[in-house]
Amino acid sequence: MSPYDDALATDLASNVTPALRRKPSREQAERAVRTLIEWIGEDPDREGLQDTPKRVVKAYEELFGGYTLDPAEILERTFEEVEEYDEIVLLRGIRVESFCEHHMLPIIGEASVAYFPTERVVGISKLARVIDAFSKRMQIQERLTAQIASAINDVLKPRGVAVVIESEHECMSTRGVHKPGVGMITTRMLGCFKDDENRRREFFQLIGRPG
Repeated sequence: MSPYDDALATDLASNVTPALRRKPSREQAERAVRTLIEWIGEDPDREGLQDTPKRVVKAYEELFGGYTLDPAEILERTFEEVEEYDEIVLLRGIRVESFCEHHMLPIIGEASVAYFPTERVVGISKLARVIDAFSKRMQIQERLTAQIASAINDVLKPRGVAVVIESEHECMSTRGVHKPGVGMITTRMLGCFKDDENRRREFFQLIGRPG
């Protein structure tokens, strides 16, 4: 295993479940936002900014709500009456909203997720919720892709899982090199999608990409 794989494995282990560290209070978070407002050169007491710390903290509760969600719990309820269905289950074009952990700037894109069921299937909304559970955290796209695939694989025990994410990173488009419109693509193939070239090709054909 390479040093990169070791690092990714560590990140997976530390990010699969919500953080249990002691959180600062809401008042402390609001004071931190106020400090940032002052640091950029603004007056936090002027009319338009007086309630901004409260609004930012409230927005962050939603934007980073993934830390309060347990992906395994989301996937627990499954259905066994599938009439011996034995083909791919796929969702494509799922919006992804996340934040780069290096600059806390948005990562916006789309995900396609597929699994090859054995005896159980899960409600399709649950797959989208698993994506939210991991994406609404501080992330890097490589880890996000791997976490989604691993959670589905660990809970549903399918024959295979495939995940593709394409997104634009605002840490690249609005700062630094300033290159808007650049898409980053990451993939994770497990089970039959990794081992069977035909299944992998079928997946990429279904999502409209060369395999």
